[in-house]
Amino acid sequence: MGQQISISAGDHSNLIRSVIEDFGSCFVPGGELVYVGDTGAKWGYFDEELLASLGVNVGQHGKMPDVVIYDREKNWLILAEAVASSGPVDGGRHAELADLFKDSKAGLVYVTVFPDRGEIFRKFLAVVAWETEVWRASDPTHLIHFNGARFLGPYKVPKPG
Repeated sequence: MGQQISISAGDHSNLIRSVIEDFGSCFVPGGELVYVGDTGAKWGYFDEELLASLGVNVGQHGKMPDVVIYDREKNWLILAEAVASSGPVDGGRHAELADLFKDSKAGLVYVTVFPDRGEIFRKFLAVVAWETEVWRASDPTHLIHFNGARFLGPYKVPKPG
């Protein structure tokens, strides 16, 4: 991910930086950065054209995840939520993201990101949605998989209609 982006200071922004630099290089090598939210400027980086080419069009008020990375080889969109104080991919957030990305031609992989095994991790672990992944910046080469038939991959969900 060779894009140069600027991210605000702070715990949440540092976690976002870790997703891009550490998670991305370990689990999505060669991944293309699609979106980075930033606490200072919600739309810190956005490759709207790439996302649209995958069938996803979001308005300025869409509830984007903190980081979106495209794995072209596997045709996956990694949707990462960085949790510095609140907001894991729980059942409600999973449904919001599934709706926002419902027209995606790429498989969706949901990842909740924590800084470490500390208080925030323990506070939110019980509500993390099934069929998602958890990654901790303190353990960059490890993932925690929440159930399902495979490790790190999208699940086919029937489209309404």
